Amino acid sequence: MSRIRVLDSHTVNKIAAGEVVERPASVVKELVENAMDAGATNITVEIKAGGIKMIRVTDNGCGMDKQNLLLCFERHATSKIEKEEDLKELVSLGFRGEALSSIASVSIVETLTRESNSLVGNRLYMEGGKNPEISEVGLPMGTTMIVRNLFYNTPARKKFLRSAMAEMNTISDLMIHMALSRPDISFSYIANKQTKFHTLGNHNLRDVIYEVYGRDIAKALIPVSGTQDGYEISGFLGKPELVRGSRGYETYFINGRYIKSEKIAGAIEAGAREFLMQHKFPFCVLHIRIEPSLVDVNVHPTKMEVRFEEQCTLPQFIQKEIENALKSTELLQEGLPWAEPELNRKQQEPFLVPEPFEHRRLEQVSTASIWDQFQQNESYVSSRVVEPEPRMVVEERETQYVVSQSSLFDEKVLSYDKSTEYQYIGQIFDTYWLIQWKDQFLMIDQHAAHEKIKYERLMKQFSAREVVSQYLNPPIIISLTGEEEALFLQYRDCFQGLGFAVEEFGGKEYALRQVPLDLYGYNEKELFLGVLDELLSKGSTGTLEVISERIATMACKAAVKGNHRLSEREAKELIAELLTLDNPYNCPHGRPTAIVMSKYEIEKKFKRIVD
Repeated sequence: MSRIRVLDSHTVNKIAAGEVVERPASVVKELVENAMDAGATNITVEIKAGGIKMIRVTDNGCGMDKQNLLLCFERHATSKIEKEEDLKELVSLGFRGEALSSIASVSIVETLTRESNSLVGNRLYMEGGKNPEISEVGLPMGTTMIVRNLFYNTPARKKFLRSAMAEMNTISDLMIHMALSRPDISFSYIANKQTKFHTLGNHNLRDVIYEVYGRDIAKALIPVSGTQDGYEISGFLGKPELVRGSRGYETYFINGRYIKSEKIAGAIEAGAREFLMQHKFPFCVLHIRIEPSLVDVNVHPTKMEVRFEEQCTLPQFIQKEIENALKSTELLQEGLPWAEPELNRKQQEPFLVPEPFEHRRLEQVSTASIWDQFQQNESYVSSRVVEPEPRMVVEERETQYVVSQSSLFDEKVLSYDKSTEYQYIGQIFDTYWLIQWKDQFLMIDQHAAHEKIKYERLMKQFSAREVVSQYLNPPIIISLTGEEEALFLQYRDCFQGLGFAVEEFGGKEYALRQVPLDLYGYNEKELFLGVLDELLSKGSTGTLEVISERIATMACKAAVKGNHRLSEREAKELIAELLTLDNPYNCPHGRPTAIVMSKYEIEKKFKRIVD
């Protein structure tokens, strides 16, 4: 193993110092990251009373000898870096060398560890970071860190802790991120003697997502993969039906480190924007690789904030790969009706868990993916520890599925080359078109479809600076307030680019002389004022993103509405044009244009097929 050394004062001063131990989750994070850096392939985390009473982290990593065991609790003692320059090429999760010292100073710590080349291990015990007691004990290879009675000697800090349940929830979120960060490591997370999840460590990210979020999420994922200019991205993006009201389910890792970044989040959301409803956020789990010298993780004690070099084009790369993944996937929503999947762990029954270092009989585990077996309609028993028996019973019951969940589509349904095979059935509620294609039944929302068509036309024209305008005769006279007039003059070029020609008419009145051709005849005055109102309410900056939002608004206002019956010829013409678009699945605001149900699902509804 790498030798632990105390850093020189110059390097210490270069490290972003700060309090590492804020709450139990901080302790868990530091201990698990140490286990991962030690090369562990199995990590078990157990907590009691939200981690306040006890935290135990057991790993099968490289372990430590007696000298390093004593040294690791010294402040700024670390095996991860040696000098200041190493901070620019970090590949480990930890590097400051202050975590164990901080943890030991506010708790009762017990450490059991053995290296592979040693016959015996060592046990260290100390309270409040003082008077360590060390002795030799028989142990398997690896390390167990036990932290008890956190903040027992600092009551002023302990009183700021939340309830045990709230602290446990924070740790649970942390452990989900840890498991998602390393699909090659088997994680077991136990809270109050109840296992919350257990991952296999079989390198399959989808299996980890299935384990921590459940099957509804796992079956609605889109693979993301790409490389360019030294950047690499892999992982999964949720289909549009998985959208949430916050960024809480945007999970991404830079070089294996879970972080939060406005730039990365913005790139993900920009790539998915045209597929999502406004003010909604995508579900994703993404692993991003980047040259370590281009990113600085030494920004904040929690190491969750990063700073990118100015020349870094990573956000643009991420946005492009997200767009590519979505545009190459069949996104028709399945089933009538359908429900938004819950992003919660499936509940497991409690079972007996052997204490660390208790002799356990291991059974050979299948290397096949849980998800692959799930797709193939096979039962799967995830059982690394076969003693005690209840674990197998619980997991077997959870993973038995009768209905095959293979993808509904072997090929894209919304495709122009298939339009001649569509059988137009009719229209219901003067709003939805009914179509049959092979064994699929489609419903298309005429307003959402027409809105998307107009939006795509206008965006292409705007991007090519070829917006076609229609003269108004006579012009429409519009009176503006002082605030509206100031805003219009500020964004006059933007309005001109959108196809509006507006001239002064005297005082605060303006003459609207031209409008975009696609919007002609749709209450032009209301359209113009609507765009102006939106600019006024959002305090916009005139960027391309803002312009696209304005065009989406215009397209929505000009599109044919619901409760408006179209002829069969008109409907077929619009459907044919919809199918020529790169993304025919969503309107500019993210609402689905179409939903689909298979003949199989319909026959299940009528009990012609019984699973």
